[in-house]
Amino acid sequence: MSRPRINTNPNRHGYFGPYGGMYVPETLMAPLHELAAAYKRYRKDPAFKRELRAHLRDYVGRPTPLYAAERLAREMGCAAVYLKREDLCHTGAHKINNSLGQALLARRMGKRRVIAETGAGQHGVATATVAAMFGLECVIYMGEVDMERQALNVFRMRSLGAEVVPVTAGQRTLKEAISEAMRDWVTHVRTTHYILGSALGAHPYPLMVRDFQSVIGRETRRQMRAMTGRLPSVLLACVGGGSNAIGFFHPFLNDHEVRMIGVEAGGSGIRKGRHAARFAGGKMGILQGTKTFMLQDRYGQVQLTHSVSAGLDYAAIGPEHSLLRDLGRVEYAHVSDREAVAAFDALGRWEGILPALETAHAFAYAIKHTGRWKKNDVVAINLSGRGDKDVQQVANWKEGRAI
Repeated sequence: MSRPRINTNPNRHGYFGPYGGMYVPETLMAPLHELAAAYKRYRKDPAFKRELRAHLRDYVGRPTPLYAAERLAREMGCAAVYLKREDLCHTGAHKINNSLGQALLARRMGKRRVIAETGAGQHGVATATVAAMFGLECVIYMGEVDMERQALNVFRMRSLGAEVVPVTAGQRTLKEAISEAMRDWVTHVRTTHYILGSALGAHPYPLMVRDFQSVIGRETRRQMRAMTGRLPSVLLACVGGGSNAIGFFHPFLNDHEVRMIGVEAGGSGIRKGRHAARFAGGKMGILQGTKTFMLQDRYGQVQLTHSVSAGLDYAAIGPEHSLLRDLGRVEYAHVSDREAVAAFDALGRWEGILPALETAHAFAYAIKHTGRWKKNDVVAINLSGRGDKDVQQVANWKEGRAI
């Protein structure tokens, strides 16, 4: 008996089942509707798609390789492990897939200024990069704490011509950076496009970001068939807001033989204020434009979060992930800071690759479950970014000085 097809496209109001929507101030409703209409038009426009494909090929360096990690496979005890090398994209992570798509859209909408938020800094670098490429004014909002632990990426953004604005409110991390970017957008809606970096926020952002990142999963699907004649048994990806994971998973949703696992940040333990595992300690709520699973107290106030990884240090998860968890199509787990740092080291020793700390969470899950993998399992892991930006943070963590 065949299983029913899974369709996670949002309805016309932007809901993925009970999740999603447009929970924003009235002043942002008009620009969001303008953006939704423009994206609906251009996502199927042949000229737009040709230009996007050309830039992804010639500027970003797509398709990225699918690499057989033989030593990692032996350590895990499974048949094979393949790494989707998004770390080899221009700027060093998957983030440029989305920033490029949104910048092309912004140009067609007549916007001359782009803004963005960033946690780990990779989305900020990607946005600054495409803004320089297209001659757009660029402002990046970044929490003061994240600026300290990602100083290299702050330097890169400024070198690319972007203004980087420190955010000093609240926890001084990604949540506050998003709030500041939204305030900027309210003030400059006529000239400005907000390039939101993850599959979060009000409609149409979760759909748009997923679509631009789905190039990862489409390529992986083709490459796996060409290299092995089959699809992987398991897909693994880290999950913060969830853009790299949803882009990796989405083209496989109706391949029910493929198990999918998203790995959240367990921080220093599943207790209040010490983690960012939304499915381990959260419930449905509304944050920064969308209804989804989030960490909050009994009064609905957003809880503090913690992760050694700036890019996973956020209180909510993308609404499509919440639906996929309800449907049982994707499993969600979490690993600790300690496990993620150990995986960072292990991948360097075994494969000569230093992954981003975000990505290291997915590798930590794979290594943690050594002995549980089947001998014939073929595991594909989305290596969403490189770890250059995190070397100092890892060194500080080992010395007990991590921010």
